[in-house]
Amino acid sequence: MPQKTFPVYFVAMVLFALQGAWQPLWAQHNNTMTADLRDDSKIVNIQQEFIYTNQSRDTLFELYFNDWAHAYSNKNTALAKRFAEDFKKSLHLAKEEERGFTEIISVVDHEYRGIAWKRIPGKDIVKFIMNKPLAPGESYKLFITYDVQLPPNRYTPYGYGPDGGFYLKDWYLTPAVYDGEWKLYSNKNLEDLHTDITDTYINFIFPDSLYLGTNFNEVSVNTFPGRQFASLKGVNRKSCDIILNRNNRFTKHVTPHLIVVTDITAAKYNEIAQGVSINRITRFIHENLGEFPYEQLLVSDIDFNKNPLYGLSQLPSFIRPYDEKFQFEMKFLKTALGSYMRETIFLNPRKDKWVSDALVNYLMILYVEQFYPDQKLLGKLSDIWGVRSFHLAKMAFNDQYSLMYMLMARKNLDQPLTTPNDSLIKFNQKIANTYKAGLGLAYLAEYMGEDKVHTSIREFYEQYKLQPVTPDDFKAILEKNADDKDINWFFDAYVSSNRRIDFKIRKVEKTDDSLRVTLKNKTGTNVPISLFGVSGDTVVSTYWITDIEEQKTVQIPRKGEERLVLNYDQKIPEFNQRDNWKSLNGFFSSNKRLKLQFFKDAEDPYYNQVFYMPVVGFNVYDGLTPGMRLTNKTLIEKPFLFDFAPSYAMNEKSFVGYGRLNFRQYHGKSGMYVTNYALRGSTFHFQENSRYSTLTPSIAFGWRPDNLISNKQQALVFRHVNVFRTIDPQLDDLETDPDYSVFNARYTSFNNGIINYFSWFADAQFANNFSKLAVNLEYRKLFESNRQLNLRFFAGKFLYNETNSDFFSFALDRPTDYLFDFNYLGRSEDSGIFSQQIIIAEGGFKSKLADPFANDWIVTTNASMNIWRWIELYGDAGFIKNSGRDARFVYDSGVRLNLVTDYFELYFPLYSNKGWEIGQPNYDQSIRFVVTLSPRTLIGLFTRKWF
Repeated sequence: MPQKTFPVYFVAMVLFALQGAWQPLWAQHNNTMTADLRDDSKIVNIQQEFIYTNQSRDTLFELYFNDWAHAYSNKNTALAKRFAEDFKKSLHLAKEEERGFTEIISVVDHEYRGIAWKRIPGKDIVKFIMNKPLAPGESYKLFITYDVQLPPNRYTPYGYGPDGGFYLKDWYLTPAVYDGEWKLYSNKNLEDLHTDITDTYINFIFPDSLYLGTNFNEVSVNTFPGRQFASLKGVNRKSCDIILNRNNRFTKHVTPHLIVVTDITAAKYNEIAQGVSINRITRFIHENLGEFPYEQLLVSDIDFNKNPLYGLSQLPSFIRPYDEKFQFEMKFLKTALGSYMRETIFLNPRKDKWVSDALVNYLMILYVEQFYPDQKLLGKLSDIWGVRSFHLAKMAFNDQYSLMYMLMARKNLDQPLTTPNDSLIKFNQKIANTYKAGLGLAYLAEYMGEDKVHTSIREFYEQYKLQPVTPDDFKAILEKNADDKDINWFFDAYVSSNRRIDFKIRKVEKTDDSLRVTLKNKTGTNVPISLFGVSGDTVVSTYWITDIEEQKTVQIPRKGEERLVLNYDQKIPEFNQRDNWKSLNGFFSSNKRLKLQFFKDAEDPYYNQVFYMPVVGFNVYDGLTPGMRLTNKTLIEKPFLFDFAPSYAMNEKSFVGYGRLNFRQYHGKSGMYVTNYALRGSTFHFQENSRYSTLTPSIAFGWRPDNLISNKQQALVFRHVNVFRTIDPQLDDLETDPDYSVFNARYTSFNNGIINYFSWFADAQFANNFSKLAVNLEYRKLFESNRQLNLRFFAGKFLYNETNSDFFSFALDRPTDYLFDFNYLGRSEDSGIFSQQIIIAEGGFKSKLADPFANDWIVTTNASMNIWRWIELYGDAGFIKNSGRDARFVYDSGVRLNLVTDYFELYFPLYSNKGWEIGQPNYDQSIRFVVTLSPRTLIGLFTRKWF
């Protein structure tokens, strides 16, 4: 540990004494610190004097402090476990010297008596046991000396970077919140530290080669040889953020409403124009929220990168479709609003984050409506020939809020806005729920009136800034300003549940001067729905219909409407808008027209969309198979899908392809949550001039737990596989009938974790001339030593077998795949490179052993463990039994290059029943490989952490 620099601390204390403006306000907790950042060791030496005031009605016997810097200390913290859930193992694999932690040296009270302390198991929390009870209104002083070892910023933006910079956030001990019970939350990389309001004074010592940026007020900055001393002050604050850079990146903008310190810039947008934009943004925020209570607002690029504008704005700068001014303003606005809320509205960020999300995103919607009303979602791309015909190109920029929320709702992965932050799926936590919250306020503003919602937002901010606040306080202000309108539906149905909103116009009866409109509530979610009368593209009438529990008929006057449309402005996140309109000009004009469109698009509720797009496949016998895919699949999921891809086989000079019909029915969020009905078919060649065709009806049931973050799922599938083969007579050496049918039932359970992976399935197959059972188990464990163990077990048994070949037999290394489930590049090859492709199934062996089939039973085990990074040793062993013969013991071993598990792997056999394979002729033909060419499968490798 580096030696303490006592002269530096002495100077620091003198500076404290000289700061006359630093008289503490004892109404809050008071925190006085000296923090010395050592550039060489990446350690912050801290001496902290904390005066804790008991503001509750209870007598306290111990105090709890957040120590989130300790979250990087080992592989078992809540942060490490959260990373594992997100399929990130960087912290798990980190060396000891690459970790961050807090080392507490001493803790004493005002009489310099030692205070007992201990860490709460599984949490980044320290408990201090006071030497005397702390009555309500009394204060207790703690002197804490400790060192914070900063981590590298490869895990989160916090810590030190390779460029010599530092980012300190949640880096010192802060009091946990007590409101009748202690709120003890661990660091899960969610930006939601919940700490008490404190008056904090920091004398921060750091190298003179660095430039400082902070959210606190800089009272003074003094330079000494090799060091700098910054006196920082934060009254009524939560926590101090410090950004240190080798270059002076921060610029101070003094606007009429707010002083902003920022390092957000745009290379192609000049500095003067940036200043004008910042001035407009600060005026907008001031008008809609009110006065910022601190000296300055920190708007940092680091904060933006933690919560960026997801979507097209994340593309490389040279292909971004937005104007530089718009892009800069949206980036600055989002970051500024986020900082504004975080610094001044003291909600419980883990439980009540939806309120701040609603305010931030609603104001962003409002800003675009006010200053960029014609901005398209695709930006400049919307004007390009070939793109402008897409429905996505016609969507407004603000339509993304409904689109992103609906993406999760259609997947049945949407969660209530009141879901705790650490229980949200990552896509919901980062995007969908934040967008739904903002969209909800826009919905409420349309119903209540925009002025009333704007007044409520400003009242809420002015009344509750710098105070502990709850969603009930926000609700009370909205209800007060709603006058006689009931808005309980907003909190009960929209915020607190994930019930879908879905209405339809059931029928319209016309008279000379009025219309009787019958509306149906398809989901039972009782919320207001807007009804528009439209003539051409002009809205001629607007109504709000309420209290539609199941069905309701209303009478409205005729005003020249040509059609009636529910939710015409799409301010309501409705689950299905395809039945939202009725034409008043006859039955046939109500029918949706067919729209044949190139490539996939967003769902257009006014058309029946069919998309076409080129596809190409490959196998040895068909060669390249270019074709055209026809599907109704849009960017968001639909209950019913069709997907056909007729293709042409270049080698066989004939048509091949696949097709499927699929209907998915969701029942709930957990338990048995889904039923899937499907009819699939395909036709390709499995040998030269030999074709197979399949037709498979199926039904599947899915289960999952209440915790949607969990990677656990179960499925039960029933299918009837019908295979029809046309075999070249010159190649027909098969002893089985060319056509056959197999009924297959399989139950699968898996927990797809990156640290602990476990899956198993039980499989049953019944056909005319055989029936068989099989069970398969897989287990992977990444140990704290960074060794990974992979185990697999397979057992299969024929109940009866009247076949006269090994076509349906169990296989050691390369199943015949008679159900045509596997993506073999050359499924009938027995020599050459394509015969070396393996798919780990059934026996799971890698060596090509003699007599590899079992027509009675088989039991095998496969194991591997890494010896260095992705280089592993593997071994397989088992027994196979054929009718009329004794069971035979088989084994093999070798080296596995596990480049991307299940996607790209290489196997080099060493020793097996054949002896030392590496010394045998044609060894290169013994090397096996696993490869996945499916784009959908590969994309899933990168998107799995989001859903």
